[in-house]
Amino acid sequence: MGTYLDEILDFHRRESRGDTRSLDALIEKAGEVKPPRGFNKALMSSPVNEMAVIAEIKKRSPSLGELVSDLIPSFVSQEYEKGGASALSVLTNNQYFGGSSMDLREARAACSLPILRKDFTVDLRDVCDTRIMEADAVLLIAAALDDHELKDFIALANELEIDALVEVHDEDEVERALVVGAQIIGVNQRDLQTFEVDTDRAVRIGKLLPSGVTKVAESGINSPEDIPKLHAASYRAVLVGEYLVQSENRAERVTGLRTAADR
Repeated sequence: MGTYLDEILDFHRRESRGDTRSLDALIEKAGEVKPPRGFNKALMSSPVNEMAVIAEIKKRSPSLGELVSDLIPSFVSQEYEKGGASALSVLTNNQYFGGSSMDLREARAACSLPILRKDFTVDLRDVCDTRIMEADAVLLIAAALDDHELKDFIALANELEIDALVEVHDEDEVERALVVGAQIIGVNQRDLQTFEVDTDRAVRIGKLLPSGVTKVAESGINSPEDIPKLHAASYRAVLVGEYLVQSENRAERVTGLRTAADR
């Protein structure tokens, strides 16, 4: 039985097969975009006694449907920045998450934070598109890519001077990410088959990550009480979506997560 991820990836690979744009032309165009803001640098600049927060702009999800009606990316990005977020994550997938490249552009224009493009990267042209829409980092999901794709996509991201966040879910994917030289590794605590969250996954898998890697915990973070054990496990950042975007006081919630490490 297929999962949401299978369905989404099938859709994106079909779209990719129909894309006739020249990769060389896209690389040239991407090279003309103004310099990135430094996604990993922003995470590493967070005080050591705090948790860097990657605050997500997310309109809907395949499992929950609409999360926020009439979400305005520029307004939300400013709320997140006010709360002390280190970076943003913006969903640009329209088919399943209601996002767009315009959401990313609007969010970036309204704040000074670096932005991770949250989408399903399945082609080298997707990496170029990420830079062309002025994102500062690209998401690479290990479960969606083979080793050659991971290596090639990271190499192109480096060429375009943007960061790559490699998302893993288990021990095997950690090994694959390290072999291809991933510098930022996100541990997603959501099971790709059942979509259930295992809140111990990040701590368990995080032990396998060397000190030179920027460690990011993803999914299942629903309160400041979730932060201390992640901070103790040497996580530098958390990527948080629903808990923040659905709040009536997003800035306050960002601050609560950011300052909860020592509790």
